[in-house]
Amino acid sequence: MRHLQSDYMHFAKFRAGATYDLATSGVKDCALEDLGLTWDDLALHGPNASGYGPLMEIVAARFGVARACVVMPGGGASFANHLALAALVRPGDEVLVERPTYELLTDTLRYLQADIRRFDRLAADGWSLDPTPVIEALRPTTRLVVLTHLHNPSSAPASDPAIDAIAQAAERVGARVFIDETYRELTFEPGAAATSFRPGGNIVTTSSLTKAYGVSGLRCGWILADPPLAERMRRLNDLYGVAPPHISERMSVVTFQRLPQLKARATALVETNRGAYRDLLGGHPALEQTMFDAGTTVFPRLKIGDGAAFAERLAARGVAVVPGGYFEAPDHIRIGLGGDAEMTRAGLEILAETLR
Repeated sequence: MRHLQSDYMHFAKFRAGATYDLATSGVKDCALEDLGLTWDDLALHGPNASGYGPLMEIVAARFGVARACVVMPGGGASFANHLALAALVRPGDEVLVERPTYELLTDTLRYLQADIRRFDRLAADGWSLDPTPVIEALRPTTRLVVLTHLHNPSSAPASDPAIDAIAQAAERVGARVFIDETYRELTFEPGAAATSFRPGGNIVTTSSLTKAYGVSGLRCGWILADPPLAERMRRLNDLYGVAPPHISERMSVVTFQRLPQLKARATALVETNRGAYRDLLGGHPALEQTMFDAGTTVFPRLKIGDGAAFAERLAARGVAVVPGGYFEAPDHIRIGLGGDAEMTRAGLEILAETLR
């Protein structure tokens, strides 16, 4: 029977409200005034039959690719991932996926009836992306390799040489590489953005404004793919969402113009919260963990106990974290560092006290 749900997404959307919400993976939502919108920036309707031109041009220029490589389906990175994978995978195709990973990726692949195989990113190695086990797991029947960069749930970065090695090995067996780059946004230096997508190569990437800049309500996500594949995705989207809400596209254009200010806001929040985490939990004897200087999440292992049971204890005290079982690591918890600074520190203090 086809897989028809995501337990993690249900948890993320409908968990009981927490006073101290450390379960979110994105930056605190910004206010409308943070975008500096005027009435001239807004319109309910406009030309977006195959994507709103000005928005596609901004994304294309940002990553130095042709506009024909950009797909803007709306729906944030979640729907961008779904659309890209649906265009890449047929029922029965063999797909090699990192473990742990973002559950919605594997749930989508199960919905698409892919044959999922796994390779491990190890906590003992700092969750690094080692190309060797990926290359060893590739077979002539492999059609796709699925990665996240930054790694979700740990925030571990992947090196360009590792990704290049995987892509070259995948190409030898006729496979593509799909990379969810949503959390890479906050790693960019001012005025510069990077992607693993290369025109003419076998890598497809997705990303969004959602997690890094506090504009989740716009649902602005994109796919970078070679033009023929990008066009296949646009045609496939005629069966799904057809076209995004135009007013969101117009507001997304303004958001891109405000990225320096939004990035400064997001960076200040995350760095403050990462500092609080290091102070309170960075060297905690009850945890095994690797901390990174980028990303909005940490993924510590509990030396004693189960992540789900510990999350329940925290929930009783008004603190929400994500049980690691949603990432196939039941003795871990995922903690978000993108929320309000005062709320986050108070939640971390309760977490530290509960560990003691």
